[in-house]
Amino acid sequence: MRILQFIRARSIYRISHIGSTAVPGLRAKPIVDILLETREDVDRIRVARTLETAGFLQMSLTHCPDLRISMNKGYTPDGFAEKVYHLHLRQPGDWGELYFRDYLRAHPDAARAYGELKDRLGEEYRHDRDGYTQAKTAFVQYYTEKARTLYNGRYRPEKGVEICG
Repeated sequence: MRILQFIRARSIYRISHIGSTAVPGLRAKPIVDILLETREDVDRIRVARTLETAGFLQMSLTHCPDLRISMNKGYTPDGFAEKVYHLHLRQPGDWGELYFRDYLRAHPDAARAYGELKDRLGEEYRHDRDGYTQAKTAFVQYYTEKARTLYNGRYRPEKGVEICG
């Protein structure tokens, strides 16, 4: 996925690979989660419209605590395409997804426990994506807070575009 083909680099603060596919050794669905942070003065609605021309579908839009847009690409009437993406469009901030990812990368025991939890919940919530996500919340929040303490301030906005793996 070449996001920079569709959005001007000066509009972007940071692009980060997040989610389970960003953690080596963690079992994951073939879905790549991307956190795309735009500069604060960028119209994220306009960015979302541009991404729609690239085949993304807007799945949700919320205004609390700030404008957050979730988009997907690769879902078809017959299931997943060869490549599937979840794109989280936000303004720069101190995001939990980055802390959680980094904690799991540095702590294989926590990553293993998360994988086991996902496997167990995947069976239980096979046809209930929202229930599956909610059931993981306590685990994710616990390790995110540990990471925020350990990596205090790592993701505060700075100048320049960052592309993080």
